[in-house]
Amino acid sequence: MKTEQSALIAFQLEKGTDHQGRLITEIWNFNDFWLEHDHKYIQWLFPIDTQTKFNRHAPVLTTGDRAAFFESKVLQQAQRKSLDVLLHFFGLQWQKGDIVPTAQLNIREHIWLKRGGHNHLRISRIIRSLALCGQHELSDQFQQAVIKVAKEHGEVCEESIDYWLKAADNLDLNT
Repeated sequence: MKTEQSALIAFQLEKGTDHQGRLITEIWNFNDFWLEHDHKYIQWLFPIDTQTKFNRHAPVLTTGDRAAFFESKVLQQAQRKSLDVLLHFFGLQWQKGDIVPTAQLNIREHIWLKRGGHNHLRISRIIRSLALCGQHELSDQFQQAVIKVAKEHGEVCEESIDYWLKAADNLDLNT
Protein backbone atom coordinates (compact mmCIF):
# COMPACT_ATOMS: atom_id res chain seq x y z
CA MET A 1 0.00 0.00 0.00
CA LYS A 2 1.48 3.33 -1.08
CA THR A 3 1.23 6.22 1.35
CA GLU A 4 0.27 9.66 0.13
CA GLN A 5 3.14 12.06 -0.42
CA SER A 6 3.12 15.12 1.84
CA ALA A 7 2.94 18.63 0.41
CA LEU A 8 6.46 19.21 1.74
CA ILE A 9 7.93 16.21 -0.08
CA ALA A 10 6.07 17.09 -3.28
CA PHE A 11 7.49 20.63 -3.03
CA GLN A 12 11.04 19.35 -2.51
CA LEU A 13 10.66 17.03 -5.52
CA GLU A 14 9.46 19.90 -7.76
CA LYS A 15 6.03 18.23 -8.00
CA GLY A 16 4.16 20.66 -5.77
CA THR A 17 4.11 24.22 -4.53
CA ASP A 18 4.42 25.96 -1.20
CA HIS A 19 1.39 27.59 0.41
CA GLN A 20 1.84 30.62 -1.88
CA GLY A 21 1.83 28.55 -5.07
CA ARG A 22 5.59 28.76 -5.67
CA LEU A 23 7.78 25.95 -6.95
CA ILE A 24 11.07 25.25 -5.21
CA THR A 25 12.88 26.27 -8.41
CA GLU A 26 11.28 29.72 -8.18
CA ILE A 27 12.62 30.16 -4.67
CA TRP A 28 16.06 28.93 -5.74
CA ASN A 29 16.02 31.80 -8.24
CA PHE A 30 15.20 34.52 -5.69
CA ASN A 31 17.69 37.37 -5.67
CA ASP A 32 19.27 38.54 -2.42
CA PHE A 33 16.54 41.14 -1.87
CA TRP A 34 13.81 38.47 -1.82
CA LEU A 35 15.91 36.01 0.16
CA GLU A 36 16.28 38.71 2.82
CA HIS A 37 12.75 40.12 2.84
CA ASP A 38 10.53 37.10 2.18
CA HIS A 39 10.04 35.29 5.48
CA LYS A 40 7.81 32.46 4.29
CA TYR A 41 10.15 30.32 2.15
CA ILE A 42 12.76 29.16 4.65
CA GLN A 43 10.40 26.73 6.38
CA TRP A 44 9.75 24.98 3.05
CA LEU A 45 13.44 24.71 2.12
CA PHE A 46 14.55 23.68 5.61
CA PRO A 47 11.67 22.06 7.49
CA ILE A 48 11.99 21.20 11.17
CA ASP A 49 9.98 19.16 13.64
CA THR A 50 8.31 22.08 15.43
CA GLN A 51 5.75 24.65 14.36
CA THR A 52 6.95 28.21 13.83
CA LYS A 53 5.11 31.13 15.38
CA PHE A 54 6.06 33.29 12.40
CA ASN A 55 4.32 31.33 9.62
CA ARG A 56 1.21 29.31 10.40
CA HIS A 57 1.31 27.85 6.87
CA ALA A 58 4.79 26.39 7.35
CA PRO A 59 5.06 22.62 7.08
CA VAL A 60 6.17 20.63 10.11
CA LEU A 61 8.60 17.81 9.37
CA THR A 62 6.88 14.52 10.17
CA THR A 63 8.41 11.13 10.86
CA GLY A 64 7.29 10.08 7.38
CA ASP A 65 8.93 13.12 5.80
CA ARG A 66 12.15 12.39 7.67
CA ALA A 67 12.11 8.80 6.47
CA ALA A 68 11.67 10.04 2.90
CA PHE A 69 14.69 12.35 3.23
CA PHE A 70 16.79 9.56 4.75
CA GLU A 71 15.93 7.22 1.88
CA SER A 72 16.05 9.63 -1.08
CA LYS A 73 19.21 11.00 -2.62
CA VAL A 74 16.98 13.26 -4.75
CA LEU A 75 15.51 14.88 -1.63
CA GLN A 76 18.96 15.24 -0.08
CA GLN A 77 20.25 16.84 -3.29
CA ALA A 78 17.32 19.27 -3.31
CA GLN A 79 18.16 20.31 0.23
CA ARG A 80 21.83 20.66 -0.73
CA LYS A 81 20.77 22.96 -3.62
CA SER A 82 18.74 25.01 -1.13
CA LEU A 83 21.81 25.23 1.10
CA ASP A 84 23.91 26.38 -1.85
CA VAL A 85 21.41 29.19 -2.52
CA LEU A 86 21.57 30.30 1.11
CA LEU A 87 25.36 30.02 1.23
CA HIS A 88 25.58 32.49 -1.65
CA PHE A 89 23.13 34.79 0.15
CA PHE A 90 25.25 34.60 3.32
CA GLY A 91 28.45 35.42 1.40
CA LEU A 92 29.78 31.88 1.67
CA GLN A 93 30.84 29.31 -0.90
CA TRP A 94 32.16 25.81 -1.35
CA GLN A 95 35.91 25.56 -1.87
CA LYS A 96 37.60 22.16 -2.04
CA GLY A 97 34.82 20.61 0.02
CA ASP A 98 34.82 23.31 2.71
CA ILE A 99 32.42 26.18 3.34
CA VAL A 100 34.42 29.41 3.29
CA PRO A 101 33.73 33.15 2.97
CA THR A 102 33.62 34.71 -0.47
CA ALA A 103 35.93 37.62 -1.23
CA GLN A 104 32.82 39.84 -1.18
CA LEU A 105 31.79 38.93 2.38
CA ASN A 106 31.16 42.07 4.41
CA ILE A 107 29.00 43.02 7.37
CA ARG A 108 27.13 45.75 5.47
CA GLU A 109 25.75 43.44 2.79
CA HIS A 110 25.71 40.21 4.77
CA ILE A 111 23.72 41.32 7.77
CA TRP A 112 23.78 37.90 9.40
CA LEU A 113 27.25 38.97 10.56
CA LYS A 114 25.66 41.66 12.76
CA ARG A 115 24.89 41.18 16.42
CA GLY A 116 21.40 39.74 15.91
CA GLY A 117 18.51 39.41 13.50
CA HIS A 118 16.17 37.00 11.77
CA ASN A 119 19.00 35.46 9.74
CA HIS A 120 20.36 33.99 12.97
CA LEU A 121 17.07 32.10 13.33
CA ARG A 122 17.38 30.95 9.72
CA ILE A 123 20.87 29.61 10.41
CA SER A 124 19.60 27.68 13.45
CA ARG A 125 16.79 26.26 11.31
CA ILE A 126 19.18 25.18 8.54
CA ILE A 127 21.47 23.38 11.00
CA ARG A 128 18.55 21.56 12.63
CA SER A 129 16.80 20.71 9.37
CA LEU A 130 19.88 19.23 7.73
CA ALA A 131 20.45 17.01 10.77
CA LEU A 132 16.80 15.97 11.00
CA CYS A 133 16.78 15.12 7.29
CA GLY A 134 19.71 12.72 7.56
CA GLN A 135 22.47 15.08 6.46
CA HIS A 136 24.37 15.13 9.74
CA GLU A 137 27.81 15.80 8.27
CA LEU A 138 26.48 18.65 6.15
CA SER A 139 24.72 20.08 9.21
CA ASP A 140 27.94 19.93 11.24
CA GLN A 141 29.96 21.41 8.39
CA PHE A 142 27.56 24.33 7.96
CA GLN A 143 27.36 24.87 11.72
CA GLN A 144 31.14 25.01 12.15
CA ALA A 145 31.58 27.27 9.11
CA VAL A 146 29.05 29.90 10.19
CA ILE A 147 30.46 29.95 13.71
CA LYS A 148 34.01 30.37 12.43
CA VAL A 149 33.05 33.07 9.92
CA ALA A 150 30.89 34.88 12.49
CA LYS A 151 33.77 35.01 14.96
CA GLU A 152 36.36 36.05 12.38
CA HIS A 153 34.32 38.50 10.29
CA GLY A 154 31.30 39.53 12.31
CA GLU A 155 29.81 40.89 15.50
CA VAL A 156 27.46 37.96 16.15
CA CYS A 157 26.39 37.75 19.79
CA GLU A 158 27.36 34.73 21.87
CA GLU A 159 23.68 33.92 22.42
CA SER A 160 23.22 33.30 18.68
CA ILE A 161 26.37 31.22 18.47
CA ASP A 162 25.13 29.19 21.44
CA TYR A 163 21.81 28.59 19.62
CA TRP A 164 23.74 27.42 16.55
CA LEU A 165 25.79 25.06 18.69
CA LYS A 166 22.61 23.58 20.22
CA ALA A 167 20.43 23.60 17.08
CA ALA A 168 20.99 19.92 16.36
CA ASP A 169 21.19 18.76 19.98
CA ASN A 170 18.75 16.25 21.45
CA LEU A 171 17.53 14.96 18.11
CA ASP A 172 16.51 11.42 17.45
CA LEU A 173 18.73 11.09 14.39
CA ASN A 174 17.37 7.67 13.52
CA THR A 175 14.01 7.64 11.80
